[in-house]
Formats: sequence, structure tokens, C-alpha cells
Amino acid sequence: MAGFSVSRYGPEERSVWVRLTARDSVVRRLDWPLLGSSLALSFVGSLLVWSATRGRDSLTHGDPYFFLFRHALNTGIGLALMIGTIWLGHRTLRGAVPVLYGLSVLLVLAVLTPLGATVNGAHAWILLPGGFSLQPSEFTKITIILGMAMLLAARVDAGDQLHPDHRTVAKALGLALVPMAVVMLMPDLGSVMVMAVIVLGVLLASGASNRWVFGLLGAGAAGGVAVWQLGVLDDYQIARFAAFANPALDPAGVGYNTNQARIAIGSGGLTGTGLFNGSQTTGQFVPEQQTDFVFTVAGEELGFLGAGLIIVLLGVVLWRACRIARGTTELYGTIVAAGIIAWFAFQSFENIGMTLGIMPVAGLPLPFVSYGGSSMFAVWVAIGLLQSIKVQRPMSA
Repeated sequence: MAGFSVSRYGPEERSVWVRLTARDSVVRRLDWPLLGSSLALSFVGSLLVWSATRGRDSLTHGDPYFFLFRHALNTGIGLALMIGTIWLGHRTLRGAVPVLYGLSVLLVLAVLTPLGATVNGAHAWILLPGGFSLQPSEFTKITIILGMAMLLAARVDAGDQLHPDHRTVAKALGLALVPMAVVMLMPDLGSVMVMAVIVLGVLLASGASNRWVFGLLGAGAAGGVAVWQLGVLDDYQIARFAAFANPALDPAGVGYNTNQARIAIGSGGLTGTGLFNGSQTTGQFVPEQQTDFVFTVAGEELGFLGAGLIIVLLGVVLWRACRIARGTTELYGTIVAAGIIAWFAFQSFENIGMTLGIMPVAGLPLPFVSYGGSSMFAVWVAIGLLQSIKVQRPMSA
């Protein structure tokens, strides 16, 4: 009849739909560009991991989809962790920081016990049943961000002071130094570098005195010289820095990875050789191509345009994170977002830079793209924290 329509949805279904689409609903308030670009990176990563491992999987596991399935599973678990983080909320996690921090320190300490295992020269892993492994340092990045944010923002958000005082900053630095020192003993220099950048990003966002920032930069330079002179670094780490300074030093040895990576990327040209058609990738000339050197698969098979798309998507993630950091009205949320920005920005730059030969090889995965459960879980928890900051801020913000 004219002027009369029958809804396809029952009362309960309409109620759910109304709640999901309401202006103040969680779904409407999510940062969809951030979520979409992160999902796109994980999808592209799945294709690149599959291309890098399908030939090897058939030989070692009898299944050309082994790594692809694991990567998809890791992404699914990461998405579940993101949803759980949004549901709990960054403010709820603020109260659980002491417990989370204690657990992360215990886990990195466990790596130094017989539970720890060495992978690619770094004694940074804990082997789990079923062929799985855990890299605790990935989760330590999150707890450092949350712990420092909790300390630095406590009195400022309460209205007691405008900026963190020197005593508070010293406590926050001490909190970060403990796990960083343990990770350095593994040794996992790449993770320590990321944590150091996170600390700087957090301090800058907190409004702490610039004397702390410049002091840390000076201390970092002095510490780097001391570490080199005292022989704290392993031989393979020293060799990596030497190869970075002089790529022709040992092209068949320590410089092999970087040289092959540059060959693979350079052979891709503008549009690439086509997915699954890269000779360097198919021939497995680049070691660890599904993890640390996954960007070389993009450079060879997708070319400059495909590799550039990955960089653009990472840029969107950072742009939206910056918008969230600026949009929140609480210092705690700003600091958490700033720490994540520093983490993602430096780790992406280091990973891509080492494949291009402009940064030393440090064994860091490319966020969302590289194969690896611990890294995937950590970055999706970070996205959950960003989304929580966006969702829980006042509607007027």
C-alpha cells in the first residue's frame, strides 16, 4: 500500500542496528582510516609472506600455505587483541600498569634463563609448544609506553601541576631503564634502539624539561661509545655496523643480506616483476625475506609503486595517530599515542632503511607486514590503544 513499508528487521535486530549506528556508538567513533590502513598493510603482508615462503614451505613443511596460514592466524589473534583492548579501554589499563609492567619484566628475564632460545644470533625468544615462539621485548615496548605515561601524566591530569617535575621524570626513566637493560643483555640491540626512541617521544609529548631530552641524547651518544669500547656487543652485531659503514667489506658474508636486498629492490623497477614472479624471491637469495626483509619482496614484485603504497599506508597510520594524540584532552592519552607514533615511525624507517642500505641491519620487523606473532600482536594492541583514546575522549573533542 502507498505510504506504508515493512521493515526487514525485527525489534531486536533494529535495536542492535540502532545501537551500532548511533552517533555516540563505539563503531561510529572508531578511526576507520587508521583501522583500514592497518588492515590493508596486514593483507599486503600476507601476500608478500606467501610469495617469500611458498617454495620453501613445500620443501620443509609439505604445505605451500604454512606461513600464509600462520600469518593470517597471527593477524586474526591481533585483531581480537585490538578489540579486547578497545573494550577494556586505555583508562582501565592505566590501573593495571603495575601488573602488566611486572609481567613484561619477568618475561624478558625468563629469556635469560634456560627457557630462552637464540634465533638469528639474538637470544630473545621463548619457545612454546606447537612450534610457536614468543619475543617478550615486543610487549615490553607497550608496557614502557603505558608505565611512563602513567607516571608522567598522573599529577598533570589531576590538575596539581602543568608539567612533570624532575623527580617524576627520573622515576619514569628508571621504569624504562630496567627492561631496556635486560633486553640489552640478550643482546637485542634493535629492540633497545626502538625503546630509546619511544622514551624520547614520550618525554617530548609529556612537556618535560628540554634539559632531560638533550641530556638523554648526550647520554645515549656516550653510552653507544662505551658499549662499543667495552665489547658489550656480539661479534655479529659489530660486523653488521661495519658492513653498513663499508658495504664492500664482506659481500659474501655479513654484507650479503644488504647487497641481495638492494639487488632485489632494484630489479623491480617501476611496476615490479609481478606477484610470485620475482627471481630473487623465488630463488630465495635474500635471507629472512618473510620477516626482516619482507620489503624486498614488495620492491621486486610490486615495484616502486607497490613499495610506495606500503609507505603511504604506514604514513596514513602515523597521520591518524597524530590526529588522535592532538585530539585528546588528557595528557595520559597524548603520551600513549606519542609513544606509539615514535615506535611505529622509527621501526618502519629502520626496517625499510636497512633494505635500502641507508640504515644498519638491526633485525626489526616491518609493522603489520612482516611475519611474526609477537610483533603482530603488539602492533594491534597498540592500534587498540589508539582507538580507545579516540573512542573514550569527550564528544566535543
